[in-house]
Amino acid sequence: MSKETLSTSEKEVPKIKLGLEEKYKEEEKKLPPEPEPLSPDNIGDTVDELPEPSGYRLLVLPFTPKTKTKGGILFSQETLDKARIATTCGYVLKMGDLAYKDKEKFGKPWCKVGDWVIFARYAGSRLPIEGGEVRLLNDDEVLGTIKDPESVLHLI
Repeated sequence: MSKETLSTSEKEVPKIKLGLEEKYKEEEKKLPPEPEPLSPDNIGDTVDELPEPSGYRLLVLPFTPKTKTKGGILFSQETLDKARIATTCGYVLKMGDLAYKDKEKFGKPWCKVGDWVIFARYAGSRLPIEGGEVRLLNDDEVLGTIKDPESVLHLI
């Protein structure tokens, strides 16, 4: 055999072009960024625009689950919506003027503005707002307080 047949050509191997990958990247650039779901960190001035709870009611922002697992799996929007509806944790935004005033029933308040609370799965009245929803709960629907809502198992 001659050297000519054994040697490989010195041409550069063409790079693989993934047409769909390029198309997706182009579409991502065109799409407006998705709004962040409401959380205690980004609700800011929106609290002033929310309704004032009357009487013995509390205004609660339900816990919003993460959109991605630790392993990198993304949850569908439908799954996230179901989880928001069925959540059992929330952040107290406002309290009505009569909340926890009944000394015979409560003794001392069970929670205050800024606390994370646990409530029944479908408790309260849901009010849709831009970026999520809030709930109006009766003061006696609060089951307890927690420090970190991430510590409670949220089934998705």
